[in-house]
Amino acid sequence: METTETESNGGFEGLDLLPSALLATIFTKLDVPSICSCASTCKTFRSCASQILSFLPTFHLPEIAPSMDSLRPLLPPNPFLRSLKVDCGRLDDSAIQILVRPSLHELCLLNCADFSGKLLSEIGGLCKDLRSLCLGSVAEKRGRAVHISDLEELLSGCTQLEALVLMFDVSLFLRHNFARVWTLASEKLTSLEIGYISSVMVTELLSPNLGFHQLPNHIRPSILPSIQKLCLSVDYITDTMVTTISKGLISLTHLDLRDAPLIEPSITLDLTNNGLQQINQHGRLKHLSLIRSQEFLPTYFRRVNDLGLLFMADNCANMESICLGGFCRVTDTGFKTIFHACSKLFKLKVSHGTQLTDLVFHDVSATSLSLLHVSLRWCSLLTNQAVANLASNKDLKVLDLRCCRNLGDEALRAIRTLTRLKVLLLDGSDISDVGLSFLRSRVIQSLVTLSVRGCKKLTDKGISALFEGCSITELRELDLSNLPNLSDNAVLSLAKGRIPIVELRVRQCPLIGDTAVMALASMQVDEERWHGNGLRLLDLFNCGGITQLSFRWLKKPYFPRLRWLGVTGSVNRDMVDALARNRPFLNVACHGEELGAEQWDSSDGLYMHDFDEVDELEQWLLEGEGDTDDEEMADAELME
Repeated sequence: METTETESNGGFEGLDLLPSALLATIFTKLDVPSICSCASTCKTFRSCASQILSFLPTFHLPEIAPSMDSLRPLLPPNPFLRSLKVDCGRLDDSAIQILVRPSLHELCLLNCADFSGKLLSEIGGLCKDLRSLCLGSVAEKRGRAVHISDLEELLSGCTQLEALVLMFDVSLFLRHNFARVWTLASEKLTSLEIGYISSVMVTELLSPNLGFHQLPNHIRPSILPSIQKLCLSVDYITDTMVTTISKGLISLTHLDLRDAPLIEPSITLDLTNNGLQQINQHGRLKHLSLIRSQEFLPTYFRRVNDLGLLFMADNCANMESICLGGFCRVTDTGFKTIFHACSKLFKLKVSHGTQLTDLVFHDVSATSLSLLHVSLRWCSLLTNQAVANLASNKDLKVLDLRCCRNLGDEALRAIRTLTRLKVLLLDGSDISDVGLSFLRSRVIQSLVTLSVRGCKKLTDKGISALFEGCSITELRELDLSNLPNLSDNAVLSLAKGRIPIVELRVRQCPLIGDTAVMALASMQVDEERWHGNGLRLLDLFNCGGITQLSFRWLKKPYFPRLRWLGVTGSVNRDMVDALARNRPFLNVACHGEELGAEQWDSSDGLYMHDFDEVDELEQWLLEGEGDTDDEEMADAELME
């Protein structure tokens, strides 16, 4: 009888004797994955977990997209729930009744492609106390739609809203009603991010008299009077839009604008020196980001030169962060003006600075700047000397030098003195195995992210020498893609060194094959804690040696924490499909998509989550859905 009682309790004798109030108090200190991890250990904890979910104040589940059947028991009626974050990739409008609750203060719903505008209207009708709302990809699936009335109900209903993120295309709304609807927005709204909106709509929204059919002597109510942070992706960044934003939003401290023109903009649809002169008229701006993306067309801010940055620098004394992308006519003179005007600057990002040279950093050590984050992507004229000068900022944490093709081993010799560096991105540079060895002494010990994608001189010898014999505990993200001389031996050295990699990219490496996959599947990072491989992301797209043998090792129980996988689907479509069915929570990309890429580049985001418990959560969710048929994988193998 005693043995049976112990076994039924998962081997933990006497846990059922602990006071339920004590267990409940402990469980309230845990996040959702941790609670479910405990629930999988014994019946007592499982019972407590089921109860605690009825009064848990926070429910965050961004890593796994649950089905409706899986989500329902995890979200019982709970009047105490204040914060809810869920990946809705497998949900639709039928889940609104579970997700939308009057008690919520914070709501974040990602991947809502199968939801309609009803989601917005229901939130406005029920969530009267909501402070923060983030909605991603709403109604992107064909047949779904968001109407202006849905937005109206959202804005009029959520009167306490302070932060709003709408990461979808709002330009589909009728323009003549759009500005009127925003007059209903909460006066407490301080942060607004929109996934896509036309520049004309922004101008009409914030202009005092445009977009309204007004009666004589009618005074238009102030639009978004308290906004401090504004992040917009638009069709064109224009003088008119920038001027309207600068004049209309008097409390603005954070401005992030990004465009991706489909055609070369005319002068009326472009940013010029005059527009830059209007920025920060009220003097409160601390973060400025103006990025022209090359996503659809290789185009730049051709109507801005050094004079524009001289104008802008007059209002930039309090700037702490400046990001400029696509300013092809700005030379060292313009960029140095920013350095000398912004004494508080700690973050500098420049992309496609085609005239930026080493001279801009020549006397950076003589300034009062204390740079923590420097990104100089696609600045092709920079050489090792620029990096040597930048290295005088010993507190640098992020250094992004992607596509600076003239950088070589001497740049790494300078970087080796940056012992606090967390992120180092060197894609496409001219470094060799010798240069990589400079990182071995100190820098590799502090790095969280390292990317040497496309550094074609690197070989197995350099990668192996970097990791072998070192106790590396911080490195989580490693990109070794597009290295023609990289083979399975380099991956074997990673496995042997027990590097705690969470994201590994080795795409476009023709010599990587089945041996690498088997080594990774067998790798144990920390036997006392991880009990196996910790990879969350593995990109093997277009690796020449991958066969059906690798797919056997990609099945459960191997790679238990894997969430994103990149493979070449055209080689073995049946195996890919069977793998996706075998692991329903695994995102399989087989068309060359970049895994884990975010719409808003945040390479300075150093937050790392401990994902251990998510796997027990997946196990718990799958119990309600039935086991996936492993025989499908075997059948697919037999078909080959």
